[in-house]
Amino acid sequence: MRNLAISIAIVMMSTAGAVHAADPEAGKAKSITCVACHGQTGISAQPIYPNLAGQQEQYLVAAIKAYKSGDRKNPMMQPMVAALSDEDIANIAAYFAGQACK
Repeated sequence: MRNLAISIAIVMMSTAGAVHAADPEAGKAKSITCVACHGQTGISAQPIYPNLAGQQEQYLVAAIKAYKSGDRKNPMMQPMVAALSDEDIANIAAYFAGQACK
């Protein structure tokens, strides 16, 4: 039981550090290509593109990584995320997660 508690604490600390390490301002700068479809602050003007504003940060990271790896298929998204580093992805996710949804 003690080992389980220690393992959970280690995972929580490492996850918390990764989430807080993201830089939303760097994400805003890197999100230039996202704006065409998802809007400047993550609110899309076109109903066929999802709003990113206010989404959970971990969800955005997972979705972007899935597009990059090909686990999630979308012919428009895959080339957009192909060159993003893990740091870029975390920063972009932090930026859009911090935007207010309307």
